[in-house]
Amino acid sequence: MILHPQLEKDCFVVGQLPLCAVLLMNDSNYPWFILVPQREGVTEIHQLPEADQQQLIRESCMFASVIEKEFGADKINIAALGNMVPQLHIHHIVRYKTDPAWPAPVWGKFPASPYDEERSRQICEVIGKRLLAT
Repeated sequence: MILHPQLEKDCFVVGQLPLCAVLLMNDSNYPWFILVPQREGVTEIHQLPEADQQQLIRESCMFASVIEKEFGADKINIAALGNMVPQLHIHHIVRYKTDPAWPAPVWGKFPASPYDEERSRQICEVIGKRLLAT
């Protein structure tokens, strides 16, 4: 798996889709996942070959549907920023009208609140099983 060191530091590995690694951000303020296309040297979606672009959209939509149902989301925020980590990665953040940052974006709003080991393991296991079932 190809991962930028910052992603390795900040995330737990959930699983692997055909194109993307699936990560859980270590911030319990929000169910926050990251899809990372496993293509070296790519920083932007448009740099992917067309077939990979289409696969990324399929995986993103499927994953958004999974987490929307699993977490009962009010909204799913999906974004590819890359200002801090140049490797192409797509954030998928479950949002609730009651979450600490609502309705603002989550970036820089509150310090990360790390998961305890048991909760991160549970989330990775549940989402990993859901990905295998799709």
